[in-house]
Amino acid sequence: MQQFSARELSGSEQALLAPIEGAALLSQVLAWSAINTGTRNLSGLAAQAGLLADAFSVLPGTVQLEPPAPVETVGQDGTLGLLDHGAHLVVRVRPDAPRRYLLTGHMDTVFPASDPFQTATWLDEVTLNGPGVADMKGGIAVMLAALLAFERSPAAAQVGYDVMINADEETGSLSSAPLIARLAAGKAAALTYEPSALPDGTLAGARAGSGNYSAVITGTSAHAGRNPDDGRNAIVAAADLALRLKALHRAGLSVNPARIDGGSANNVVPDKAVLRWNIRPTSTEDAQGFAVALGQAVTEVERLHGVAIHVHGGISRPPKPLTLPAQALFHLVRTCGAALGQTIGWKDTGGVCDGNNIAALGVPVVDTMGVRGGSIHSPQEFLIVPSLAERAALSALVLHRLSGGE
Repeated sequence: MQQFSARELSGSEQALLAPIEGAALLSQVLAWSAINTGTRNLSGLAAQAGLLADAFSVLPGTVQLEPPAPVETVGQDGTLGLLDHGAHLVVRVRPDAPRRYLLTGHMDTVFPASDPFQTATWLDEVTLNGPGVADMKGGIAVMLAALLAFERSPAAAQVGYDVMINADEETGSLSSAPLIARLAAGKAAALTYEPSALPDGTLAGARAGSGNYSAVITGTSAHAGRNPDDGRNAIVAAADLALRLKALHRAGLSVNPARIDGGSANNVVPDKAVLRWNIRPTSTEDAQGFAVALGQAVTEVERLHGVAIHVHGGISRPPKPLTLPAQALFHLVRTCGAALGQTIGWKDTGGVCDGNNIAALGVPVVDTMGVRGGSIHSPQEFLIVPSLAERAALSALVLHRLSGGE
């Protein structure tokens, strides 16, 4: 049995949280992290989805796998195609309740099937290094334990919730965005189980938005020696556009030209190039201003270089400001943390997650309710193991009090 501080906890709350067992959560994390679930590893994701479906079936609701929405992709040669994704797990509990919540997580990681980082290793007696242990297989274990504890609360019977664990968060949730929007509609609040922003448990507050773009530049091929001036160099045009986009980078708007594909032999003027970039606007106004500036830059590059440019993509994660309802939810989390002897703070970040999508629909969300850990997206990723039980208790208490308990 997990022991918690009795400070500001009622007797019924202590009884609610006491059965949370860190060892059981750790066993889940070790089993789940042993399965490679890179976003493109569809067989690994299918295996993970099956285990999660079994694990979440203990909740009093329905469990199903939702098919991914179609996602368009731009190849290195500029051709368009569809990108395959894994299915998304959805659990619905008391769907007819008048007050309902959304809890979200993701089963995919950034480590492909070919990555050498595949196994978990103990760094010391409380720190586990492994793929996805913090981001976010540990978070999924925390979510499930919190919901099981919450189901013991008398307040649970009066509310309902949906759980969504998608298979594409690490690549922008493009195939799950319609599902997130559908599930978030009408929810009173949402919790997302990304790891804490800092190893001390600090939450992510306001978040910048994110947009990924690809521009297909079509020029005219020519011989580099015989008639180079008859050509229209797509790579030069792409480079010009990249420089113009980088010049838009400023406080409140990060612009990162990331890659140019194209060209062939050195003696051929290239007639095709693909430029890819990412932006991080901190406000809707920043995003709108970029859209205008992008249109102007494309028009000018087309005119100057005699090329045609087609832009694909856009904002997939809207900026997430801290609204008054969101601040109220953060303060509830902090109050619950204090009752458990946990110091909870938050800070703004340029990182993005599904919390951006949820907040854009007007639903207050705290999106770093997962474990304490760090070095995510690297072979140094680690989980602070005692945080499994700590954060499960925090979520369970938040859900209990959010539902009118105590």
